[in-house]
Amino acid sequence: MKQRAPLTLAAVAAALAALTGVAALTAPGAGGPAADGKAPAAARMPVERSLLVCPAPSSSDIADTTYTAFTPGAAAPAEGKGSARLLGATKDAKPVLEPKEVGKPFGATASGADAPALGGSADGVLAPGWTAQLTTKVSVGRARGVLGAACTAPGTDFWFPAVSTAKGREDYLHLTNPDDAAAVVDIRLFGPDGPAKPDAGTGENIRIDPKSSKSVLLSSLVPGSQLADATAHVTTRAGRVGASVQVAEEGVGADWLPAAADPAGSLVLPGIPADAVSVRLVAFAPGDQDADLKIRLAGPNGAISPAGNEQLHVKAGMTASVDLKDVTRGEPGSLLLAPADAKKAAPVVAAVRVVRGSGAKQELGFVQASGPVGTRATVADNRPEENATALSLTVPGDTDAKVKVTASPGTGGGEAASQEVTVKAGTTQVVAVAPAGGKGSYALTVETLSGGPVHAARTLNLPHEGTSMFTVQTLSDDHSTVAVPKAAEDLSVLTR
Repeated sequence: MKQRAPLTLAAVAAALAALTGVAALTAPGAGGPAADGKAPAAARMPVERSLLVCPAPSSSDIADTTYTAFTPGAAAPAEGKGSARLLGATKDAKPVLEPKEVGKPFGATASGADAPALGGSADGVLAPGWTAQLTTKVSVGRARGVLGAACTAPGTDFWFPAVSTAKGREDYLHLTNPDDAAAVVDIRLFGPDGPAKPDAGTGENIRIDPKSSKSVLLSSLVPGSQLADATAHVTTRAGRVGASVQVAEEGVGADWLPAAADPAGSLVLPGIPADAVSVRLVAFAPGDQDADLKIRLAGPNGAISPAGNEQLHVKAGMTASVDLKDVTRGEPGSLLLAPADAKKAAPVVAAVRVVRGSGAKQELGFVQASGPVGTRATVADNRPEENATALSLTVPGDTDAKVKVTASPGTGGGEAASQEVTVKAGTTQVVAVAPAGGKGSYALTVETLSGGPVHAARTLNLPHEGTSMFTVQTLSDDHSTVAVPKAAEDLSVLTR
């Protein structure tokens, strides 16, 4: 056997550098690690690509849908170029919306039941904080109402407390696969007595073809089972999907139920409308430990415990609910859930079903537990009409917070406007900021300046013939930056 010639150190270094880009953390101005041995803090850089998925808006032939997409403008002029497109999640993949610049919202409309689910991406300067929303109005019929949904990043694990398989409810889980490979999904339902027995495995191995969407009627998974309050857990065996639940309740209304925040010991459900006549809290404990939750309502003047409903006991693996009725009593508020005993905290997920109006003029909406706005968060498709948009800001902790709220120009013109707001600890404040001379829908961006954390939600009011049609979308950190460690070549690794 012929022996190979030994590689020189230089050749080894060149090969490794070419294949892997050998690097080591360095301190500023130094060629190696910091003198104290600690790695320097990573710099934060704007993300270069963002992905979003939007569900198919409606099965109604009289549905009118508005799509709005927006990327917040930077404090300084953005450098470089970017692109963004939302495409139909179909084999044809026709573009529906193509934003062109930061700081300006772009809109599109669709009518009828044929509007597809969407998937798309934003690159370059349009990627950091890219946000999209679909808002659908159905004026009559079983699914009448305003249905709003923020488009979300695809994922692999989703919790939906407050779903139902009861008579009079139609809850469809919409699954959208934006990728080029098939996704495989499992759905499990949990009621007040624990896991609901599925019908012959119908909730398992659900295939979602590439670039396509599928809707699943949750009651079909457990025929004959009437679960008034339940929790759906959606996971993928392969691939990733966008997931949202569309709810239609006979005689009440319709809306989207988004996935709740990940299980946690303490949760915030922000932005419950002041005139809510029914607020039903649904919670689920996914672990092996029961949860005893302390319930508080954070209003304009502080946080209080609802009389007679100060606590909720949630058994492990089971769904619990409580009817808080008109808990807001004419003032906007947010629900704060925390362990009754801090030493016995157990993770939970939660959402509330909200009803406004009465009789034939009722309308339905949902508010799910959500994370804080963090550095920055945005909600698209706000309307300039009087009282159409209400932004709720909540500080659940003990530290006041200062935020900056910016309204973008409208899709039809106008000038951006901003306002700094101080939110007292333990309160919920409603603010109104709109573009000067704005026409068409606009975006609202919330930035945390100090204190906090701050949670936020936007209520969009689009009344119709005396019915207070509405939808609520929570805001969460847009994760527009990513930590990037400083790096430099370090050939000493070859001799270690």
